[in-house]
Amino acid sequence: MKEILEKVLNHEYLTREEMKRILLGITRGEFPNEQITALLTALQMRGVTVDELLGFRDGILETGVPAILESDRYIDVVGTGGDRKNTFNISTTACFVIAGAGYKVAKHGNYAATSVSGASNVIQHHGIKFTDDIDRLNRSLNEAGIVYLHAQLFAKAMKFVGPIRKALQFPTIFNLLGPLVNPSQPKCQLLGVANLDQMRLYSNVYQKIGIDYGIVNSIDGYDEISLTGDFKVTTNNYERVFKPQDLGFQPAKPEELVGGATEEEAAAIFDAVLENRALEAQKNITLANAAFGIQVLEKGAKTIEECIEIARESIDSGAALRTFKKFAELNS
Repeated sequence: MKEILEKVLNHEYLTREEMKRILLGITRGEFPNEQITALLTALQMRGVTVDELLGFRDGILETGVPAILESDRYIDVVGTGGDRKNTFNISTTACFVIAGAGYKVAKHGNYAATSVSGASNVIQHHGIKFTDDIDRLNRSLNEAGIVYLHAQLFAKAMKFVGPIRKALQFPTIFNLLGPLVNPSQPKCQLLGVANLDQMRLYSNVYQKIGIDYGIVNSIDGYDEISLTGDFKVTTNNYERVFKPQDLGFQPAKPEELVGGATEEEAAAIFDAVLENRALEAQKNITLANAAFGIQVLEKGAKTIEECIEIARESIDSGAALRTFKKFAELNS
């Protein structure tokens, strides 16, 4: 580790294999916490490369529990987190809208790190029990169209760095890894990032992995499509900056995105969107994120306007809500 730290401090880059060995070493208790802390801090200050990120990903997937799903094509909608905006559960809500529209979804998530309610918080709040039982997971995917993969049951390596990450109080390479270590390894992903540097990094990562992707960033710093201003989208097929009006939406106010002060308040917004009684801005934000996810699943064959209408029908018809109720019934 001393040699590794010297390389990083000299602004040298580590190979994919070196990073994988470091991750495996962490899980075996080979390094003291002080050295791991120094490495995470130095990488954060210098910036992480594609191969460094993929090396840690390789190690996490190798030491984790795989989730082999009985479907060839499904999507994960996820944000990097760490934008400190405390928004409601936009990605999770969008997942149920996508599933309600008849697509398959494997949502990977965890408890909140920098907001009141993460994906696992809002799911658990509704009485859902997390599982890594592959038969139960596949039944959920087949019958409800959606499965939830609670990160802590699958990424075993994460527990070794949990206390360090908590003590550091700033995002590290592990925040970047969250979206890349879905144990089912989906072939489609919609990812929200908090800045354009991350957008470039993940775009290169996805091209190397070889999946269908969409990466979104709101220019004012949200790691999802917030509709509070212009936002950028990059996919396998195009790169473009949109205004909310381009999608037929009015700009949203930042206070309309807030997830509340408690888990209960965040869950209430999640329910309101699926029950089609949310604020117009909350519904529109969900529709926008779901629509770009649908476009990824469709390999760009549908226009974003068509995808918005598919998402809208999912909410307006009650399909998204029925999907969630079926999901809850199967997983409680």
